[in-house]
Amino acid sequence: MVEKTQCRCLISSVKLGVSLVFLLSFTCLSKAFDYKDALKKSVLYFESQRSGRLPYNQRVHWRDHSGLTDGLEQGVDLVGGYYDAGDHVKFGLPMAFTVTMLSWSVIEYGEQIANSGEYEHVLEAIKWGTDYFIKAHTYPNVFWAEVGDGDTDHYCWQRPEDMTTSRQAYKIDENNPGSDLAGETAAAMAAASIVFRKSNPHYSHLLLHHAQQLFEFGDKYRGAYDRSVEVVKSYYPSVSSYKDELLWGALWLYKATDNMNYFKYIINNSHEFGGTEWAITEFSWDVKYAGIQILASKLLMDGIHEDRHTQNILEQYRSKAEHYLCSCLGRNNDSNVEVTPGGLLFIRKWNNMQYVSTSAFLLTVYSDYLKNATQKLNCNGEMVKHQDLFAFAKSQVDYILGSNPMGMSYLVGFGPRYPRRVHHRGASIVAYKRSKGFIGCTQGYDYWYSRNEPNPNEVIGALVGGPDSHDNFNDHRGNYMQTEACTYNTAPLLGIFAKLHQLDEGKNTSQYSSFASY
Repeated sequence: MVEKTQCRCLISSVKLGVSLVFLLSFTCLSKAFDYKDALKKSVLYFESQRSGRLPYNQRVHWRDHSGLTDGLEQGVDLVGGYYDAGDHVKFGLPMAFTVTMLSWSVIEYGEQIANSGEYEHVLEAIKWGTDYFIKAHTYPNVFWAEVGDGDTDHYCWQRPEDMTTSRQAYKIDENNPGSDLAGETAAAMAAASIVFRKSNPHYSHLLLHHAQQLFEFGDKYRGAYDRSVEVVKSYYPSVSSYKDELLWGALWLYKATDNMNYFKYIINNSHEFGGTEWAITEFSWDVKYAGIQILASKLLMDGIHEDRHTQNILEQYRSKAEHYLCSCLGRNNDSNVEVTPGGLLFIRKWNNMQYVSTSAFLLTVYSDYLKNATQKLNCNGEMVKHQDLFAFAKSQVDYILGSNPMGMSYLVGFGPRYPRRVHHRGASIVAYKRSKGFIGCTQGYDYWYSRNEPNPNEVIGALVGGPDSHDNFNDHRGNYMQTEACTYNTAPLLGIFAKLHQLDEGKNTSQYSSFASY
C-alpha cells in the first residue's frame, strides 16, 4: 500500500507543473511496484472474459463453458470470443480494439513480455479473439458484428453459464455496411498476423487474408455499423463514424504487408478522412485518430519516404499526434486534458481508466520512437525529452497500481487493497463449478447483485472504471461507472508492465539511469 507521505508529495507536485511531477514522484515513490505481478494478473483477466468452450489449460477456475449455441439460430458457428465487460454480449467493435491493442503491445514489447514469462499466455489471449473473428467472417463481405443484445442482457443478472437471455446474432454485409467494424477488425487481424508471423506462419497468413478481405469490404461498402446494427447504439455507438477505422486498418495492413497501396491510401485520404485534420485528446475503442497519428509519425521518423508531398502529409499527421501528447502532458496552450488533484488524467466520469491506459500506452510508445530517432516532442515550441513522456506514462501506471490518494490499486487482485465488489455478473455470483443449481434472471438481482459482501469470485487483472475527478472511489457493485471493468481497459497495459519490469530488473540500465536521474 502507498504511504500517505508518498501521496502528499505526488499531489503537491501536480499543482506545480508537469516537469516537477517527475522529480517528486520519482523521489517519493522510490519503492517500485511489482510490475511482473501486474503483468501476470493482467493477462489472466482475459481468461475470465472468455466465451465458448474453455480449454484444458484454463487457469481461471471459477469460469466454465458458456455461449455454446451462439450462432446456431442463424446457422453459423459463433462460439468463442470475449465478453467485453461485466455483461454477456459479444460486441464486435470493442473486442476487435482489444485484440489490436494486445497485438500492438506484443509488437512493441514482445521481448520484454517474453522476459517476464508471459509471452505464450499473451499470444493465447490474442488468438482467442482472432479465432473468433475468423469464424465471424463467414464470407468476404459478411461479418457477424454482435451476439446477444444489451437491452435483454441488462434485464438479467446471471452467470454466463446460466444465460437465458437472447443470443441473436447481428451481421454487417453489402446491404448493411459497417466500415468502422470491418476496419477495426482488419486492423486487429493484420496486427495479429505480425505477432504470429514467426511462431505460426500459416495462421499469420490466414489472418492477413481475412484482414485484407475485411478492409476491402469496409472500404467498398461504406457506412457506420451502428446504423446497420441498431441494437448497439445504446452501448457502443460509432460516434467518430468509420473514417478513422479505415485509416487505422490501412495503417496496420501496411505494417503487415509493406504493400504501398495501403500506404497511398493513408496519404491520399489523410485530409478527407480527418487523419491530418482532427486534433483529439482521447484514444479509445471508438476514436482511433491519436493512434493513427502516432503510427504515421513513426513512418516519418523512419525516413523511408523521400517524396516531399508525402513527407508534408506525414508531418501533418505528426503535428496532430503531438497535439494529443502535449495535451496529456498539460503543455498545450488551449486544450489540455484535465488532471485530478492526485495526478490522474481525467477524460470523463464513466470508465475513465480506459482513456488512462490508452494514453499511458501511446506516451510510452512515442517515447521509444523519439529515443530511437534521437528526437524530441514539440509542445508549442517547447522541446520535451522522451524521458518526460515515459515518466508521465509511468506516473499514470503507478496511480493505477496504488500511488493515489485512496491508496488503492484499481487493478483487481494487485496489492493489498483493490475493488472487491466489481460490477461483473459472473464474479458476483457463486461459481458454477461450486454450485451448479440454476440461478435465474431476477434471482441474480434479488440475491447476489444487492449484497454488500465482496464478490465470491475475483476478476483478477481487471482494470475498473476508476475514481472520479476528485480521486474519490466508491467500491459498490451498483456503481458501474467506477466498478465495471472492460477488456480494452487492461489490454494497453500489458506491454508497459513488461517494459517497467525489465527496467526494474536492470536489463536496460542505460535507459533506466536516465529516468532515475530526474
